[in-house]
Amino acid sequence: MKLASHSKGRVLITGIDSFTGRHLQQYLEQSGYSVFGTTRTSMDLSNKQSVFDAVTQAQPDYVIHLAGISFVGHPVVEDFYKVNTIGTEWLLEALIATNRPIKKVILASSATVYGNLGIDVLDESLCPMPANHYGASKLAMEHRARTYFDQLPIVLVRPFNYVGVGQPEQFVIPKIVKHFRAHLPSIELGNILVEREFNSVGFACAVYERLLSSDAVSSVVNLCSGQSVALLSVIEMMQEIAGYNIDVRVNPAFVRANELPKLVGNTTRLASIIGELPNNNLRSTLEVMYHAKP
Repeated sequence: MKLASHSKGRVLITGIDSFTGRHLQQYLEQSGYSVFGTTRTSMDLSNKQSVFDAVTQAQPDYVIHLAGISFVGHPVVEDFYKVNTIGTEWLLEALIATNRPIKKVILASSATVYGNLGIDVLDESLCPMPANHYGASKLAMEHRARTYFDQLPIVLVRPFNYVGVGQPEQFVIPKIVKHFRAHLPSIELGNILVEREFNSVGFACAVYERLLSSDAVSSVVNLCSGQSVALLSVIEMMQEIAGYNIDVRVNPAFVRANELPKLVGNTTRLASIIGELPNNNLRSTLEVMYHAKP
């Protein structure tokens, strides 16, 4: 467990050693919370006793559940459901067992639960149709979590893509940034004709903090900006930042089945909960990533 002494309350971040977790810990500590965290070694979501032990030790007032398998290309299908679905249910059971007055439980689902609905802007009222096991495991998690709405103050968050320093290079934006930082002449990617929200991790952290202190419970909300960016536009920004053009090659081996051509969220519900959305600037985020020490 990691602890910092502040006064707004005790926040347990599962997956505090993850890309998001590290940024969120710093953000919440600066906002005045005491932050505890579980890592891959301190809590095993596929082990019920491990989950109960971690929660008993933390005794949190708030929980932001980030831990899980987030890479769509993870090779072992069963792991998605053992960790993302069943592991989350064990977490909720453990929170109930503490008998503490939990103030808020934020569970990170994913925008991939929507699947390919053929709709440009995705809002929370749509019927999800996930196109891969990652999305399906997150949707199953949402369904199970809903059965705990009468016992815990749960908010289900569907994050759209966000990027920043420290994001694993198995994801497309840090891979692109790495190639430009190394001044490589070419890069192999999968489907380059896609549009995504590529928000900053700082934007995501600000949204999580505002949701934590909001009155929202028993709800599902997109963590999104409503701003989609073509992947080719990201490459153009990086070419401007790095000062040279890179040869982009499509490798069929990197093209995923059921790839969604566009993924952008409707911000109406989010704005109704947290008010004006935080600042969000992709180009400045790319510049920070490019100039960050490896």
